[in-house]
Amino acid sequence: MTIVGGGRMVLLFVGALVGLMITSHNASAQQPIDKIFFPENDTILGFANRVGEGDTVATTKDPLDALLPTQRPMTLLTAQGEQCTCVPYFTCRPQPEFAEQNKFNEIDVTYNPESCQDVLDVCCREVDSLVVPLNNTPGQPPAGKPKGCGLRNIGGIDFTLTGNFNNEAGFGEFPWTVAIVKTLDGSSNCGGSLIHPNLVLTGAHCVQGFRQGQLKIRAGEWDTQTTKERLPHQERAVVRVNTHPEFNPRSLANDIAILELDKPVQLTDHINVVCLPPANYDTRRSDCFATGWGKNQFGVAGKYSVIMKKVPLPLVASSTCERQLQATRLTSRFRLHQTFICAGGQQGVDTCEGDGGAPLVCPIGAAADSRYAQVGAVAWGIGCHDAVPAVYSNIILFRSWIDNIVRTLGFDTSVYDPVQSAFSGLF
Repeated sequence: MTIVGGGRMVLLFVGALVGLMITSHNASAQQPIDKIFFPENDTILGFANRVGEGDTVATTKDPLDALLPTQRPMTLLTAQGEQCTCVPYFTCRPQPEFAEQNKFNEIDVTYNPESCQDVLDVCCREVDSLVVPLNNTPGQPPAGKPKGCGLRNIGGIDFTLTGNFNNEAGFGEFPWTVAIVKTLDGSSNCGGSLIHPNLVLTGAHCVQGFRQGQLKIRAGEWDTQTTKERLPHQERAVVRVNTHPEFNPRSLANDIAILELDKPVQLTDHINVVCLPPANYDTRRSDCFATGWGKNQFGVAGKYSVIMKKVPLPLVASSTCERQLQATRLTSRFRLHQTFICAGGQQGVDTCEGDGGAPLVCPIGAAADSRYAQVGAVAWGIGCHDAVPAVYSNIILFRSWIDNIVRTLGFDTSVYDPVQSAFSGLF
């Protein structure tokens, strides 16, 4: 996902224009989009998110007890001229101004050759160094904090971000966002959302051709190139894929799938389930977000984001979205399928390749709770960063289908219900 200058999920929230088609609302007339976009000998964007294919971002581990040569401890000077050593942020005593905010330190996400090389390192004076690192095991939420699904940790937990000019999300800010990872090489080019400790919601195009043992999910991820977050990510194997029976891989209609995990994810400060909206949810909203690690621009020149991005997006009425899409090379014959919802449309603020299946969420309930419900999952779009809305699977429309699958698998639907989960024992 990438944004203005590198943090907006673009056209390919689906991760690639995945063989789109012009479809009527009843899907009775279909024409492959590649016949409209490109001449006969040109190349349509490929199925980059299909299992085992396409451009991906690698997720690299660097255990704290085995620092790489380029990540060796560095000795620098503080602004006051005192000697300090680069260490993971949670091994250094918090400064008073951050401790008062229940944060450990300030993290600058911009690269500075004169600072620590790893974004999650801070330069710590010897007097502030902690012999015993701060607790890195999940704890109980503080008294008075709302419970249940969809709780956004505004600004993130643990540390305050600076230099986040490209809409970098805070650590644990959107705790339901997961990466879908290939077990073969540890790469990822799709996202999803945790809707139950045992279940992940994503796009059907992301898991087309799935074979058991090929995929796992990673929850609690933030920076894909390090493992220096205080609270570790959790990985679970995907053991079953439940794809919508009417999914059309050419038009991406009904682009939704539920992944069953081999064992439940443990809910913690930085990992939680998202809420799902009721069928009567009001979609006239301008305060929504999409999250993921997709590219900053379309095509081979685009670079995947290392740190999770959050893209602020307004929802766009289907009729408006259809007209705007008709003004592109889709032409006036294009009809937006009823299983889609649109968001965005501002130049430079969008989703992109690698964001397929990733969640689009909007506020629900009392504003003080900062609770969010997922209204869409990245499906497709026309390029990235253009002033054209991106297209998402309409999760509101699929709520009853999701409920039926969840119950059939033997799980409780109250977990992602905004009202019921607030009174449950969930984290």
